[in-house]
Amino acid sequence: MKIYLDTIGCRLNQAEIENMARGFRAAGHEIVASAELAEMAVVNTCAVTNDAVSVSRGKIRQIARAGVNDIVATGCWTTLQPERALELPNVTRVVTNDRKESLVKDALDLQTFDLEPLTRVPLPGLHRRTRAFIKAQDGCNNQCTFCITTVARGEARSRTIADVIHDIQFARDGGTKEIVLTGVHLGSWGYEFDSRLTQLIQAILRETDAPRLRLSSLEPWDLTSDFFSLWQDSRLMPHLHLPLQAGSDSTLKRMRRNTTASSFRELIRSAREAIPDVAITTDIIAGFPGESEEEFAQTLDFVNEMNFAGGHVFTYSPREGTGAAKMKGQIQPEARKKRNHILHDALEESAKSYREKFIGQTMSVLWESTSEMGERGWLMEGFTENYLRAQAFAESPRWNEIDRVALTDCETNQLRGEILNEEKLYDRTTH
Repeated sequence: MKIYLDTIGCRLNQAEIENMARGFRAAGHEIVASAELAEMAVVNTCAVTNDAVSVSRGKIRQIARAGVNDIVATGCWTTLQPERALELPNVTRVVTNDRKESLVKDALDLQTFDLEPLTRVPLPGLHRRTRAFIKAQDGCNNQCTFCITTVARGEARSRTIADVIHDIQFARDGGTKEIVLTGVHLGSWGYEFDSRLTQLIQAILRETDAPRLRLSSLEPWDLTSDFFSLWQDSRLMPHLHLPLQAGSDSTLKRMRRNTTASSFRELIRSAREAIPDVAITTDIIAGFPGESEEEFAQTLDFVNEMNFAGGHVFTYSPREGTGAAKMKGQIQPEARKKRNHILHDALEESAKSYREKFIGQTMSVLWESTSEMGERGWLMEGFTENYLRAQAFAESPRWNEIDRVALTDCETNQLRGEILNEEKLYDRTTH
């Protein structure tokens, strides 16, 4: 059977959809690049914002219009509103998050299912990534008042070191060069069996040969200054995504975030001292309930002070079932959007400043995509160690290869450069 897989939202959703692909392939089925080619489809939905819900529903309708009559809906939105998901065209089955691990077996009506040791094959089409997203943790015990994910994903739980390393080895056998550890609350990994994320990272670096290891989002209160000593191993990529959400202590308190502006500032200082040229990105919520003009100004000032390498600004979205949705002082949508634009511009300016620091430097780039060949060769696009987008022309397709690239200039949000062969690299380093 030909099966199409699609996912919306976080890297954890991406990790799960890749694992489903592995299961379907092990059962003898083919993963196809478009819905038009499929007999069955699985959509891993998202509920983090109202926009994410809308996109999730739209994806399912689009797949139904493409002619797929057997659609399996799963993920966070499906878990929160299973009846609504079943109302969508051609949805034959709803799989909530607590049943997601057995989705492949149930979708194929298998009595037993033993996963064969297949090598990783990147998903075809838009999801054909060089990086492998590895699920290390799920769920969250935090009580952030804006977040519906805790409801959709349940309590925090960690996978064992052995299971995580097994999945990494599987990805490496398939040729993956970059591993991305993911989780809803990745920084809480191991809490339930008296371990810490540091131990998992050390085990991965010790027991696998992955050239690149990257971490997804980490809550700032899970980290201490000595955590950054791990980056003495150059295989750990110098990029940290630390969600701030607000730069005002009073707003952070209403959000129930276990951090303050001053403690976040100190954490950033420690990271930058320990990891040269580290890219620090963040998330900000614009227009949280009760956010005064003064609190918004504090957040804007703090964002400007931190000089982030980039980030995401989310317009506050009331989610039924969260504490924030019931708070007084809901900000008007127009004001939320205006604040979003202001914060977005501030982050874009600091991101531009960060990128431009690397013009004239040589960095390694893992190529993730390539376009058709032109007069100058194949246009390759990928990511530097510190997660900056870069592009360069190559004589032949370099997908999933790592090259040293001399960065020459920057256009919009992407660095451009020249791939260095050994002779050119020698010339640059000795003259």
